[in-house]
Amino acid sequence: MMKIGFIGAGKVGFSLGKYFCEHHLDVTGYYSKNLQSAKEAAVFTDTMYFEDIESIVRSSDTLFLTVPDGAIGEVWSSIKKLPIQNKIICHCSGSLSSAVFSEIDHCQSYGYSVHPLFAFSDKRNSYKELSGVFFTLEGSKERLNEVKMLLEKLGNPVQVISAENKPIYHCAAVYVSNFMVALAQIGIDLLVDCGFRENEAASALNPLLMGNVKNIVKQGPTNALTGPIERSDIGTVSGHLAHLTGSQKELYILLSRKLMEIAKKKNPARNYDGLENLLRGEQS
Repeated sequence: MMKIGFIGAGKVGFSLGKYFCEHHLDVTGYYSKNLQSAKEAAVFTDTMYFEDIESIVRSSDTLFLTVPDGAIGEVWSSIKKLPIQNKIICHCSGSLSSAVFSEIDHCQSYGYSVHPLFAFSDKRNSYKELSGVFFTLEGSKERLNEVKMLLEKLGNPVQVISAENKPIYHCAAVYVSNFMVALAQIGIDLLVDCGFRENEAASALNPLLMGNVKNIVKQGPTNALTGPIERSDIGTVSGHLAHLTGSQKELYILLSRKLMEIAKKKNPARNYDGLENLLRGEQS
C-alpha cells in the first residue's frame, strides 16, 4: 500500500488527508512551514506531523503537494534535491500540469497533477462532500494506472487528461464556479438599483439560484433552460437591453447568444430569427 504524505496543511491538505484516511489509505502525515498547521492536520487525521521536509519525504513513497499554485515550483525545488527515486509526486492544481515538476525524469521519480473538481471551502468539513467528486489525472505514463487505481479505490470517478488540456479544463471549472459568483453579484446589483438592500437582494435571489442549479444537475442545461430567450420573447429582451448599459449590457448579449444556441436545440421548430437579429443589432 502506498504511504502518502502531505506537504501543505491548508483546506485541500486537511480535506484530502481526512478523506483518504476515511477510505483506509495509508497516510503518513503532514509537513508545513507552519508547524502548528501540520500538528492540527495530524490531529484531525490521526496521523503524524513532521518538523522537516526531509523526514516526510523519507517516510512516504507518495507525496501530495497541497500548497498554493505559486508555491508548487518552490516546494519541488526543495524536494528534488532529496533522495526521491521511485517516489510518486503529485500536486492538486487545476491549472498547472505535471510539467511543473521540472527534470523529474532525472530524479527517477514520477510526477502527476491530481485535481478534484470541487471547491474546498472548509478544511474541517469539506471532506464529507468529496464522495462522487470527479478527479482528473495527468502525468508520467509509467505509473499512471497505479495512481488511477489509487483514486478509484476511493470510489470516485477518474478522468485522465493531457497536459495540453489542463488550461481549458480549468477554464471549464471557472465558468461553472467563479463566473457563477460574478453573475450572482450582477443580479444582486440590479436588485439594489431597484431599491433592495443588498442582503435582501441576495435572499430574494437565493431560491431562484438554488432551484436553477438543481434543475441543471437533474435535467442538464438544455432541459433546464427557461426564460425570455428560450421563449423567443423579443419584447422582454428589448426591454432588458434598453435598461442596461456598459459591461452589464455586453455580458447580457454574449450570454443571450449562447442561451439561444441551447434554446434552438431544445425547440428546433421555434423561430429565433427576430431575437437573433435583435442581439446582432445591439452588438454592432
